[in-house]
Amino acid sequence: MLAAPLCALSLVSGAAFAADKPVLTVYAPEYFTSEWGPGPKIEEGFEKICDCDLKFVAGDVLPRILLEGERTGADAVIGLTTDVLARARATGLFAPHNEDISRLTLPVTWTDDTFLPFNWSETAFIYDKTKLSDPPQSFQDLLDAPANAYKIAIQDPRASISGLALLFWVKAVYGDQAEAAWEKLAPKILTVTQDWSESYGLFTDGEVDMVLSFTTSPAYHIIAENDDTKAAAIFPEGHYFLTETAAALKNAKQPELAQKFLDYILSDDFQGMIATANWSYPVIEKPGFLPEAFAALPRPEKTLFFSEDEAEALRAPATEEWRQALRR
Repeated sequence: MLAAPLCALSLVSGAAFAADKPVLTVYAPEYFTSEWGPGPKIEEGFEKICDCDLKFVAGDVLPRILLEGERTGADAVIGLTTDVLARARATGLFAPHNEDISRLTLPVTWTDDTFLPFNWSETAFIYDKTKLSDPPQSFQDLLDAPANAYKIAIQDPRASISGLALLFWVKAVYGDQAEAAWEKLAPKILTVTQDWSESYGLFTDGEVDMVLSFTTSPAYHIIAENDDTKAAAIFPEGHYFLTETAAALKNAKQPELAQKFLDYILSDDFQGMIATANWSYPVIEKPGFLPEAFAALPRPEKTLFFSEDEAEALRAPATEEWRQALRR
């Protein structure tokens, strides 16, 4: 007769104990918190050392921060790319990260004392080697190919970070001739989707020959699916660098926990899980951080990158070039 009341008391006590733990609220992209994203593993790892409850709030991070302003409920954010950092920094809402960034092993020089990178990759067109025997050997080859040579899926730069990165990739390679480049590429673009997952689904379903993704995307197929038929087309013109960052809010309700979370990002535990939790490169590479198949992926010889100020200045005109070219 006492078992049920004692069990109920135990549950109530456990809930009360959990409620006593401080909550660290981190805004993150939708993909990040999904079951296949890195969020669940990161949450589990951080909660082992923080004596807290890490709560990820999924959504469009920057628009939400811009809307909430100083009233934001976030202690920290994760997932902002370099291409939107100028707008994020202009809010004045973010605190210094206080981390030693001399340890970073990025292909670009990183000096930012506010936004802390946690992963990186480079944009690329992914193809299936069993279905596309003659992939383009350069960006120019892709442009010069006949209109019906390839069916490509890309993402809308107004809604997708990878789509925006493609705009900057084209701009970095072709400069003032970017609009002409888009006019050559446009006939080969079968569809423009709102997000990466929709485009990639079309590719894996065999509806397109190539999809805009990242140089690290084949690692997922090799490691998780034992499938080595997917590859990135590596171009001598170079590939555009994309990194995601994290930052703490100046008005964080849990500033010490927010700092501890940033510390955790550069820890071996966090960086060691990035390759197969987020299918991207860690920002600190050490032996054992990359599975053999991942480490063997071909890397571009040239990395292309715009600073946040350059990216912000180019964003609107580059988007208009893309829009006009695809309308024709």
